[in-house]
Amino acid sequence: MSAAFVDKPFGTALAELGERYPQLVVLDADLQRATETALFQSRFPERHFNLGVAEANMVCVAAGLALSGKTAVCGTFACFISQRVCDQVVLSVAHCNADVKLIGVEAGLSSGSNGATHQGMLDLAILRAIPNMSVFVPGDATETRAILEYVVTHPGPAYLRVPRRRAPVLIDPAGYRFQPGRSVRLRAGGDVTLITCGIMLPRCLEAAEALQRDGIAARVVNMSSIKPLDETEVRLAAEETGAIVVAENHNVLGGLGGAVAEVVGETWPVPVLRIGVRDRFGEVGPVDWLAEQFEMTSAHIAGAARRALQLKGRLPHR
Repeated sequence: MSAAFVDKPFGTALAELGERYPQLVVLDADLQRATETALFQSRFPERHFNLGVAEANMVCVAAGLALSGKTAVCGTFACFISQRVCDQVVLSVAHCNADVKLIGVEAGLSSGSNGATHQGMLDLAILRAIPNMSVFVPGDATETRAILEYVVTHPGPAYLRVPRRRAPVLIDPAGYRFQPGRSVRLRAGGDVTLITCGIMLPRCLEAAEALQRDGIAARVVNMSSIKPLDETEVRLAAEETGAIVVAENHNVLGGLGGAVAEVVGETWPVPVLRIGVRDRFGEVGPVDWLAEQFEMTSAHIAGAARRALQLKGRLPHR
C-alpha cells in the first residue's frame, strides 16, 4: 500500500497553533529536537520553557502554568511521560483537571534504535486508567494535526501519542473533523473487523487487502480516540462481523485491545484477538525487523483474522 508522507506533522502544527493561540505555552525536558518543539521554540522563545532533564518538575510547572490560565503542552519519550512522572500526572494534572497536554514520542516499537529503556509499551494502559485524562493515538499526519488542534482548544488533561519525523497521509484532510469518542471506518467488511491505531493502521489496511484476495471481507476501523472510546462502533463490529482483531503498538495488556475487550465482554461477546507486544520488554533493531520479531506485521494481523474467523464459527447461533 502506497501513501504520501508529511515531514514533522506534529512540530509544524504546534508552531502554527502558536500563532493563533497566544495562551499556548510549551515545556520541554531538554528534548526539543526529539519532540519537534524546537519549531515552536524558534518562533516563540518567550513561550517555550526548557526545564532540563527533570521530567517531574516539567509536569508540575506545566500544571502551575495551566492553573494560571495557560494551555500547557509538555512532552518527552512516551515511556517517560507515563512511567517516570506518573504520580505528578495523577495529582498535579489530572486531579486538578489542569489544562495540560502530555505528548509522547517514539512509543512502543517505534523507538527501534533505543531499545527497551525508551520503548514505551505501557503508556496507554497507565494513562487511560487516570480519571479526567483523555488519550489519543493518531493514525496518520491528518489526524496528528486535527487531534492536536482539538486538545489545544478544549480545556482539560489529555495525552497524545505523536509520530516523530515523517507520517503517512491515509485520511483525506478535506472534510475530516476529529471528534473524541468517534472512530473512522476506512474499509468496509462483514466477515471480521480490524480495530487499530497509530503505526499499525497501514499494516491493518495491508492485511485487509491480503484477506480480500482470499475472499475475506475485513472491516478496518481507525480507533484514534482510546479514551473516550467509540463504544458504539465496537459493539457494531461485534454484532455485524462477529469477530474482532485489535492491532496496536503497545503491550497487549491494558491498551486499546483491553479497552475493546472490556466493551465486547460487557455488551456482545465475540472472539477478540490482540496483536501487539505480548507482555515483554523491547529490543534494539530496525522497526521492520522488530515487527517481525514481535509478530506485529500485516501478515500476522491477517493470520489473527483467520483464527478469529475459526473461533467465530464455533460460537452457538444467536
